[in-house]
Amino acid sequence: MGMRATQRLIRRPARPAGEAGVARPPTGSRRAGPGLSAKARARALPYLLILPSVVAFAGLLGYPLYQVVRISLLKLDLGELIQRRTVFVGLANYRAILRDPFFWSVLVRTVVFTAVCVALTMVIATLVALLLERLGRRMRLLVQIGLVLAWAMPPITATVVWQWLFDTQFGVVNWLLTSLGAAGYEGHSWFATGLSTFAVITLIVVWQAIPFVAITLYAGLTALPGELREAMRVDGAGPWREFRSLILPVLKPLFMITAFLSIIWDFKVFTQVWLVRQGGPNRSTITLALYAYQEGIATSHFGKAAAISMVMVVLLLIALVVYIRQMLASQEAP
Repeated sequence: MGMRATQRLIRRPARPAGEAGVARPPTGSRRAGPGLSAKARARALPYLLILPSVVAFAGLLGYPLYQVVRISLLKLDLGELIQRRTVFVGLANYRAILRDPFFWSVLVRTVVFTAVCVALTMVIATLVALLLERLGRRMRLLVQIGLVLAWAMPPITATVVWQWLFDTQFGVVNWLLTSLGAAGYEGHSWFATGLSTFAVITLIVVWQAIPFVAITLYAGLTALPGELREAMRVDGAGPWREFRSLILPVLKPLFMITAFLSIIWDFKVFTQVWLVRQGGPNRSTITLALYAYQEGIATSHFGKAAAISMVMVVLLLIALVVYIRQMLASQEAP
């Protein structure tokens, strides 16, 4: 027996050096490589799906923005266009508009106009959304149809209608005020001063901005838990406390995004301002969008107009940064 055991040990192949004591890797570890690649593909899939949209978005907006930046650094008037000359002037166009007192008055006027329009839009739209929540089904549907029709009306058509309402001789507003006994409104001109003209323009802009914001906020109100609102009412909370303690905190993201969109729309509004009085009377209703148009199209100072447009872009980017910071802060708050 001892000899046979010895022969079997001799015939058994020896293990290579360093193999003894080393455990074999588990069978499942052989799949680690393919598992990681599958996870990486799963993570990359959403980015691959949106890549075509990102490329198209960059192409549609990136190239025009590049052209505006390039033109703002050139002296590009009618003479240069006719002669097909390119005259690089650097930041001369920016220095010219920043040294112009009229530019600063237009900038302040645009900021104030935007702030007033956005504030009125948010307040009235919130009231309309709360009203929609309390109306019956048929009346709510009727009001929503009216809001959608007002929102869908083209700005040119809406401006013409509002101009007729405030017309000096045939306007409904003057006729109504005179019929109610108000003195001095027979043949009153609402476009004689910059302040009253801006008031009419503000009415037009706010009137068309309310439907989108109101319907959006109403959709948010329908998603609020009814139990919470009922509990607050049982505790004796009034409408104002319910709005301040429940509706406003829960719908804060909706309020922020609709307010930011309103800032963008009202800051660059052009159609209503141009159609009412083309920036008059005495250039007192010119905004930055209209100022860029007058410099570029009317007087053929395309380099200066591009510089004004870039100032508008920078201001909107600042507003975007503030909006993003507020959104991140609201998400991090407990």
